Amino acid sequence: MASHFGVAVVPARPYRPRDKAKVEAGVLLVERWVLARLRHRRIYSLGELNLAIQELLEVVNNKPFKKMPGSRRSVFEEIERPAMRPLPARRYEFATFIRGRKVHIDYHVEVDYHYYSVPYQHTGERVDLRLTASVVEIFLCGKRIASHLRSYQRGRHTTDPAHRPESHRRHLDWPPERLVSWAEKTGPQTAALVKGVMESRPHPEHGYRTCLGIMRLGKRYGERRLEAACQRALTVRALSYRSVESILKNGLDQKPLPEHTARPADRRHHENLRGPDYYQ
Repeated sequence: MASHFGVAVVPARPYRPRDKAKVEAGVLLVERWVLARLRHRRIYSLGELNLAIQELLEVVNNKPFKKMPGSRRSVFEEIERPAMRPLPARRYEFATFIRGRKVHIDYHVEVDYHYYSVPYQHTGERVDLRLTASVVEIFLCGKRIASHLRSYQRGRHTTDPAHRPESHRRHLDWPPERLVSWAEKTGPQTAALVKGVMESRPHPEHGYRTCLGIMRLGKRYGERRLEAACQRALTVRALSYRSVESILKNGLDQKPLPEHTARPADRRHHENLRGPDYYQ
Protein backbone atom coordinates (compact mmCIF):
# COMPACT_ATOMS: atom_id res chain seq x y z
CA MET A 1 0.00 0.00 0.00
CA ALA A 2 2.85 2.40 0.82
CA SER A 3 4.45 1.70 -2.56
CA HIS A 4 1.13 2.29 -4.33
CA PHE A 5 0.71 5.72 -2.75
CA GLY A 6 4.41 6.60 -2.91
CA VAL A 7 4.94 7.05 0.82
CA ALA A 8 7.29 5.60 3.42
CA VAL A 9 6.21 3.85 6.60
CA VAL A 10 8.50 4.60 9.56
CA PRO A 11 7.27 2.63 12.59
CA ALA A 12 8.00 3.74 16.12
CA ARG A 13 10.96 1.97 17.70
CA PRO A 14 10.21 -0.53 20.48
CA TYR A 15 10.84 0.72 24.02
CA ARG A 16 11.10 4.33 22.76
CA PRO A 17 7.92 6.03 24.04
CA ARG A 18 9.03 9.46 22.82
CA ASP A 19 8.74 8.20 19.24
CA LYS A 20 4.97 8.21 19.72
CA ALA A 21 4.67 11.58 21.49
CA LYS A 22 3.25 13.49 18.49
CA VAL A 23 0.70 10.80 17.78
CA GLU A 24 -0.41 10.52 21.40
CA ALA A 25 -0.70 14.31 21.66
CA GLY A 26 -2.91 14.34 18.58
CA VAL A 27 -5.16 11.64 20.06
CA LEU A 28 -5.46 13.60 23.31
CA LEU A 29 -6.32 16.77 21.40
CA VAL A 30 -9.15 15.07 19.48
CA GLU A 31 -10.49 13.45 22.66
CA ARG A 32 -10.69 16.83 24.40
CA TRP A 33 -11.88 19.08 21.57
CA VAL A 34 -14.10 16.65 19.62
CA LEU A 35 -15.20 13.60 21.60
CA ALA A 36 -15.64 15.40 24.90
CA ARG A 37 -17.77 18.13 23.29
CA LEU A 38 -20.02 15.53 21.66
CA ARG A 39 -20.47 13.29 24.70
CA HIS A 40 -23.84 14.79 25.71
CA ARG A 41 -25.18 15.27 22.19
CA ARG A 42 -27.72 12.78 20.85
CA ILE A 43 -26.99 11.82 17.24
CA TYR A 44 -29.27 9.67 15.09
CA SER A 45 -27.23 8.81 11.98
CA LEU A 46 -23.69 8.31 10.76
CA GLY A 47 -24.05 11.25 8.38
CA GLU A 48 -25.09 13.55 11.22
CA LEU A 49 -22.11 12.34 13.29
CA ASN A 50 -19.65 12.98 10.45
CA LEU A 51 -21.04 16.49 10.01
CA ALA A 52 -20.67 17.23 13.72
CA ILE A 53 -17.08 15.96 13.74
CA GLN A 54 -16.26 18.02 10.65
CA GLU A 55 -17.52 21.20 12.31
CA LEU A 56 -15.43 20.60 15.44
CA LEU A 57 -12.34 19.71 13.39
CA GLU A 58 -12.54 23.13 11.75
CA VAL A 59 -12.41 24.66 15.23
CA VAL A 60 -9.39 22.50 16.18
CA ASN A 61 -7.48 23.22 12.98
CA ASN A 62 -8.06 26.99 13.11
CA LYS A 63 -7.20 27.31 16.80
CA PRO A 64 -4.00 29.42 17.16
CA PHE A 65 -0.87 27.77 18.53
CA LYS A 66 0.20 28.85 22.03
CA LYS A 67 3.97 28.88 21.55
CA MET A 68 4.36 29.63 17.84
CA PRO A 69 2.58 31.73 15.23
CA GLY A 70 -0.17 30.33 13.06
CA SER A 71 -2.47 27.32 13.39
CA ARG A 72 -2.69 23.79 12.13
CA ARG A 73 -4.62 25.04 9.12
CA SER A 74 -2.01 27.68 8.22
CA VAL A 75 0.86 25.19 8.54
CA PHE A 76 -0.99 22.77 6.30
CA GLU A 77 -1.64 25.41 3.64
CA GLU A 78 1.91 26.82 3.68
CA ILE A 79 4.04 23.67 4.02
CA GLU A 80 2.11 20.46 3.51
CA ARG A 81 -0.33 21.24 0.71
CA PRO A 82 2.40 22.29 -1.82
CA ALA A 83 4.21 18.99 -1.15
CA MET A 84 1.13 16.86 -1.75
CA ARG A 85 0.80 14.81 -4.95
CA PRO A 86 -2.37 13.69 -6.72
CA LEU A 87 -3.76 10.29 -5.80
CA PRO A 88 -2.89 7.41 -8.15
CA ALA A 89 -5.22 7.00 -11.12
CA ARG A 90 -5.92 3.41 -10.08
CA ARG A 91 -7.48 2.52 -6.74
CA TYR A 92 -5.39 0.52 -4.31
CA GLU A 93 -6.67 -3.05 -4.10
CA PHE A 94 -5.88 -5.10 -1.03
CA ALA A 95 -4.30 -8.47 -1.82
CA THR A 96 -3.28 -11.57 0.09
CA PHE A 97 -0.62 -14.05 -1.00
CA ILE A 98 -0.42 -17.83 -0.80
CA ARG A 99 3.00 -19.39 -1.27
CA GLY A 100 3.82 -22.84 -2.62
CA ARG A 101 0.37 -24.07 -3.67
CA LYS A 102 0.71 -27.29 -5.72
CA VAL A 103 -0.88 -27.59 -9.18
CA HIS A 104 -3.15 -30.65 -9.28
CA ILE A 105 -2.94 -33.36 -11.89
CA ASP A 106 -5.84 -31.72 -13.74
CA TYR A 107 -3.74 -28.50 -14.04
CA HIS A 108 -5.91 -26.59 -11.55
CA VAL A 109 -5.07 -24.99 -8.21
CA GLU A 110 -7.54 -24.69 -5.35
CA VAL A 111 -8.48 -21.39 -3.71
CA ASP A 112 -11.27 -21.41 -1.11
CA TYR A 113 -12.63 -24.69 -2.58
CA HIS A 114 -12.77 -23.24 -6.11
CA TYR A 115 -10.41 -24.49 -8.83
CA TYR A 116 -8.51 -22.27 -11.28
CA SER A 117 -6.57 -23.51 -14.31
CA VAL A 118 -2.91 -22.94 -15.16
CA PRO A 119 -1.09 -24.02 -18.35
CA TYR A 120 -0.97 -27.82 -18.24
CA GLN A 121 2.84 -27.82 -18.58
CA HIS A 122 3.06 -26.73 -14.92
CA THR A 123 1.18 -29.72 -13.52
CA GLY A 124 2.81 -30.86 -10.27
CA GLU A 125 4.76 -27.63 -9.74
CA ARG A 126 4.30 -25.25 -6.82
CA VAL A 127 3.06 -21.76 -7.58
CA ASP A 128 2.34 -18.55 -5.69
CA LEU A 129 -1.09 -16.95 -5.67
CA ARG A 130 -2.09 -13.31 -5.37
CA LEU A 131 -5.72 -12.92 -4.31
CA THR A 132 -7.85 -9.79 -4.41
CA ALA A 133 -11.59 -9.41 -4.06
CA SER A 134 -12.01 -9.67 -7.84
CA VAL A 135 -8.92 -11.40 -9.32
CA VAL A 136 -6.78 -14.51 -8.78
CA GLU A 137 -3.25 -14.25 -10.21
CA ILE A 138 -0.92 -17.26 -10.37
CA PHE A 139 2.88 -16.84 -10.40
CA LEU A 140 5.75 -19.23 -11.03
CA CYS A 141 9.24 -18.03 -10.09
CA GLY A 142 7.95 -14.45 -10.01
CA LYS A 143 6.37 -14.63 -13.49
CA ARG A 144 2.60 -14.50 -13.88
CA ILE A 145 1.37 -17.57 -15.76
CA ALA A 146 -2.40 -17.24 -15.28
CA SER A 147 -5.04 -14.74 -14.21
CA HIS A 148 -8.75 -15.34 -13.57
CA LEU A 149 -11.74 -13.42 -12.30
CA ARG A 150 -12.29 -14.61 -8.75
CA SER A 151 -15.26 -16.87 -8.08
CA TYR A 152 -16.70 -17.77 -4.70
CA GLN A 153 -18.66 -20.83 -5.88
CA ARG A 154 -17.41 -23.82 -3.90
CA GLY A 155 -16.57 -26.98 -5.82
CA ARG A 156 -16.67 -25.30 -9.25
CA HIS A 157 -13.96 -24.82 -11.88
CA THR A 158 -12.71 -21.76 -13.76
CA THR A 159 -10.81 -23.01 -16.79
CA ASP A 160 -9.08 -21.13 -19.59
CA PRO A 161 -9.35 -23.29 -22.76
CA ALA A 162 -5.80 -22.27 -23.73
CA HIS A 163 -4.48 -24.01 -20.60
CA ARG A 164 -5.71 -27.44 -21.70
CA PRO A 165 -3.47 -29.94 -23.49
CA GLU A 166 -4.35 -30.56 -27.12
CA SER A 167 -5.92 -33.92 -26.32
CA HIS A 168 -8.33 -32.31 -23.84
CA ARG A 169 -9.21 -29.61 -26.34
CA ARG A 170 -10.22 -32.25 -28.86
CA HIS A 171 -12.41 -33.88 -26.24
CA LEU A 172 -14.12 -30.56 -25.56
CA ASP A 173 -15.09 -30.37 -29.22
CA TRP A 174 -17.22 -33.45 -28.61
CA PRO A 175 -20.77 -32.87 -27.41
CA PRO A 176 -21.88 -35.09 -24.48
CA GLU A 177 -24.03 -37.08 -26.89
CA ARG A 178 -20.89 -38.21 -28.74
CA LEU A 179 -19.44 -39.75 -25.56
CA VAL A 180 -22.75 -41.45 -24.79
CA SER A 181 -22.92 -42.79 -28.35
CA TRP A 182 -19.39 -44.12 -28.04
CA ALA A 183 -20.23 -45.79 -24.73
CA GLU A 184 -23.29 -47.46 -26.30
CA LYS A 185 -20.90 -49.59 -28.37
CA THR A 186 -19.95 -51.29 -25.09
CA GLY A 187 -23.52 -51.58 -23.87
CA PRO A 188 -26.56 -49.72 -22.53
CA GLN A 189 -25.36 -49.86 -18.91
CA THR A 190 -22.03 -48.23 -19.83
CA ALA A 191 -23.86 -45.53 -21.79
CA ALA A 192 -26.22 -44.92 -18.85
CA LEU A 193 -23.28 -44.59 -16.45
CA VAL A 194 -21.45 -42.17 -18.75
CA LYS A 195 -24.59 -40.06 -19.04
CA GLY A 196 -25.08 -40.16 -15.26
CA VAL A 197 -21.49 -39.03 -14.63
CA MET A 198 -21.87 -35.96 -16.87
CA GLU A 199 -25.27 -35.07 -15.41
CA SER A 200 -23.83 -35.21 -11.88
CA ARG A 201 -21.17 -32.59 -12.65
CA PRO A 202 -21.73 -28.81 -12.65
CA HIS A 203 -20.65 -28.81 -16.31
CA PRO A 204 -20.50 -31.90 -18.57
CA GLU A 205 -16.86 -31.24 -19.52
CA HIS A 206 -15.82 -31.84 -15.90
CA GLY A 207 -16.95 -35.43 -16.33
CA TYR A 208 -15.26 -36.10 -19.67
CA ARG A 209 -12.04 -37.39 -18.17
CA THR A 210 -13.94 -39.72 -15.83
CA CYS A 211 -16.00 -41.09 -18.71
CA LEU A 212 -12.96 -41.68 -20.90
CA GLY A 213 -11.23 -43.47 -18.04
CA ILE A 214 -14.24 -45.73 -17.47
CA MET A 215 -14.39 -46.67 -21.15
CA ARG A 216 -10.65 -47.43 -21.20
CA LEU A 217 -11.29 -50.06 -18.52
CA GLY A 218 -12.97 -52.11 -21.27
CA LYS A 219 -9.56 -52.67 -22.91
CA ARG A 220 -8.11 -54.03 -19.67
CA TYR A 221 -11.01 -56.14 -18.40
CA GLY A 222 -13.12 -56.67 -21.51
CA GLU A 223 -16.34 -54.99 -22.58
CA ARG A 224 -18.55 -57.69 -21.09
CA ARG A 225 -17.12 -57.25 -17.60
CA LEU A 226 -17.21 -53.44 -17.95
CA GLU A 227 -20.90 -53.58 -18.84
CA ALA A 228 -21.61 -55.66 -15.72
CA ALA A 229 -19.52 -53.34 -13.56
CA CYS A 230 -21.39 -50.29 -14.86
CA GLN A 231 -24.68 -51.97 -14.07
CA ARG A 232 -23.56 -52.56 -10.48
CA ALA A 233 -22.24 -48.98 -10.20
CA LEU A 234 -25.59 -47.62 -11.36
CA THR A 235 -27.41 -49.82 -8.85
CA VAL A 236 -25.41 -48.43 -5.92
CA ARG A 237 -25.12 -44.88 -7.44
CA ALA A 238 -21.32 -44.99 -7.55
CA LEU A 239 -20.72 -42.56 -10.42
CA SER A 240 -16.93 -42.40 -10.48
CA TYR A 241 -13.97 -44.00 -12.21
CA ARG A 242 -12.51 -45.34 -8.96
CA SER A 243 -15.78 -47.10 -8.07
CA VAL A 244 -15.98 -48.90 -11.42
CA GLU A 245 -12.28 -49.80 -11.26
CA SER A 246 -12.74 -51.18 -7.73
CA ILE A 247 -15.70 -53.29 -8.83
CA LEU A 248 -13.65 -54.83 -11.63
CA LYS A 249 -10.51 -55.25 -9.54
CA ASN A 250 -12.40 -57.11 -6.80
CA GLY A 251 -14.49 -59.17 -9.20
CA LEU A 252 -17.79 -57.77 -7.91
CA ASP A 253 -19.07 -57.55 -11.48
CA GLN A 254 -19.20 -61.38 -11.53
CA LYS A 255 -21.40 -61.59 -8.43
CA PRO A 256 -25.19 -61.19 -8.24
CA LEU A 257 -26.48 -57.67 -7.90
CA PRO A 258 -27.70 -56.64 -4.43
CA GLU A 259 -31.44 -57.04 -4.08
CA HIS A 260 -33.52 -54.26 -2.60
CA THR A 261 -36.18 -55.96 -0.53
CA ALA A 262 -39.07 -53.98 0.80
CA ARG A 263 -39.26 -53.62 4.56
CA PRO A 264 -42.01 -55.72 6.08
CA ALA A 265 -44.98 -53.80 7.35
CA ASP A 266 -44.91 -53.14 11.07
CA ARG A 267 -47.64 -55.34 12.60
CA ARG A 268 -47.06 -54.34 16.18
CA HIS A 269 -50.01 -53.05 18.18
CA HIS A 270 -49.48 -50.44 20.83
CA GLU A 271 -51.56 -47.60 22.21
CA ASN A 272 -48.92 -45.05 21.15
CA LEU A 273 -48.76 -46.34 17.55
CA ARG A 274 -51.67 -44.55 15.89
CA GLY A 275 -51.05 -45.57 12.27
CA PRO A 276 -51.73 -43.67 9.02
CA ASP A 277 -55.52 -43.72 9.48
CA TYR A 278 -55.17 -41.32 12.42
CA TYR A 279 -53.89 -38.56 10.13
CA GLN A 280 -56.50 -38.88 7.39
